[in-house]
Amino acid sequence: MAAAALTREGGEDAFRRLFRFYRQRDASDLRGVVDFSAPGGQVFRSQLSISSVSDQDAYRAGLQPVSQWKAYGLSGYPGFIFIPNPFLPGCQRHWVKQCLKLYPEKPNVCNLDLHMAPEKTTDLWGQSKEQLKRKGSSKWEPRSLLEKLRWVTLGYHYNWDTKKYSANHHTPFPSDLAFLSEQVAAACGFRGFQAQAGILNYYHFDSSLGIHVDESELDHSRPLLSFSFGQSSIFLLGGLKREEAPTAMFMHSGDIMVMSGFSRLLYHAVPRVLPNPEGTALPSCLDQALSSDLPVGSVIEHSSDEDWQVCAKYLQSSRINMTVRQVLAEGQKFPEESGTNGKAQAPSEDSYHENSKAKRHKPNRV
Repeated sequence: MAAAALTREGGEDAFRRLFRFYRQRDASDLRGVVDFSAPGGQVFRSQLSISSVSDQDAYRAGLQPVSQWKAYGLSGYPGFIFIPNPFLPGCQRHWVKQCLKLYPEKPNVCNLDLHMAPEKTTDLWGQSKEQLKRKGSSKWEPRSLLEKLRWVTLGYHYNWDTKKYSANHHTPFPSDLAFLSEQVAAACGFRGFQAQAGILNYYHFDSSLGIHVDESELDHSRPLLSFSFGQSSIFLLGGLKREEAPTAMFMHSGDIMVMSGFSRLLYHAVPRVLPNPEGTALPSCLDQALSSDLPVGSVIEHSSDEDWQVCAKYLQSSRINMTVRQVLAEGQKFPEESGTNGKAQAPSEDSYHENSKAKRHKPNRV
């Protein structure tokens, strides 16, 4: 049945029906998926706060001047902003490398920590890079530890069991990602945004992100920022109830989504990861070289050819998504906790990240 027909049915859990439709590997009817590279229909141009971010600060974050960005909204979704790839040439590579090489390092937390001894989860990059560089196209080759990575948490570490953050489970938030997030938030009208928590999701072609609402943050007046790199995906944005059918849209490498206001607490999901539409192993935006003369104070670092070779191999069948949130309002504190130790727990069966084996195994297990 076509996606449009499923949408018209409405009724109980229309979101789940469309999720299953797009989750199918043979779902070839993608005519109903919004493509922001060719906006029209319910898509309209959205205004940005150009004066809130100087060109110099945009350059320091690896972004084009805000005056050159294109931003779009969706009818029926106030507060939702979609920004197709605003990154300067070569700058996406920095964030990919950080997500694979630096951010999974201790004291940050990842799914592998839940099932492996601490000494086994140190230096995932060092343990995986040679295996990744040699990797062929066979599905039967053993996976490296980096390929078993499903999520990493930053700053205030999300507790998958209680679905809460806590004051006693916190590590320093990466300064480069904080700076990037502050500039994007300011450009969207949220000056003073504080990047306090991050969840990085690592997808492969058999991965999906379950239907959920991001409501654990104590301050919902601040936006949720989402950055995508690598292969493409279908993103579903629904309503306040799962009975409301979602809108499907493509997310490509470099695209940024901002969920704020009414759209901050809507159901959403990623049912499917797709090969980039250019038909090449990697999107062309990832083939671009980084400028040799970075601005003073730039948070972007040059990647060595060897490091990028590992990253590129990983991305040939994968997608990385960084989500950044402000957990507390200015001056706000966490409520007193009782009976929790603040440690991250394994997700339950119906939780955040899913893969093709979810029917037989708990998600995020390796």
